[in-house]
Amino acid sequence: MPVDIATFGPRLETERLILRPLEERDVEHLIAVMADEETARYIGGVQSPPMVWRAVASIIGHWALRGYGFFAVEDKATGEWLGRIGPWYPMGWPQPEIGWTVKREAWGRGVAAEAAERCLAWAFEDLGWDSVIHLIHADNRASQGVARKIGSYNWNQPVEVAGFNMMADQWGQTRQEWRQRRR
Repeated sequence: MPVDIATFGPRLETERLILRPLEERDVEHLIAVMADEETARYIGGVQSPPMVWRAVASIIGHWALRGYGFFAVEDKATGEWLGRIGPWYPMGWPQPEIGWTVKREAWGRGVAAEAAERCLAWAFEDLGWDSVIHLIHADNRASQGVARKIGSYNWNQPVEVAGFNMMADQWGQTRQEWRQRRR
């Protein structure tokens, strides 16, 4: 009998969005996202449906192991599935990260920044993180814009992203910087 994944983490909300722990029911949405070459370009490239299923299983396992992980993001008004955003810290990462992947149809609507900002609050206030990073490919201008919008900046510390065979810049901020920005 499957475990009730909803018990792994909280349901977070913003003015427009609902964030809930990622579940198996999100696989079909992620298959579509990871089949889109433009969306998947900077996060390891297009993935087959079996690989997406494995990635979702890994994220659910991350919730069980660490007590946090990616959230499915839904539009509060319509229920539309928009992406996956949240904190995670897989083996080989330099420190905990808040990452985001939003389906192309939702680009330009502020979804990533709004959900990431809510995740920052949860990571700093509830999880007790002192700092957070975002691993962003040097050519990914859209994600760099999201990072800037939520107060993060390039730490000028490139790192090889474990398991993705690519280099990324570490963007981030400290809890103190986040608190000062919110004042």
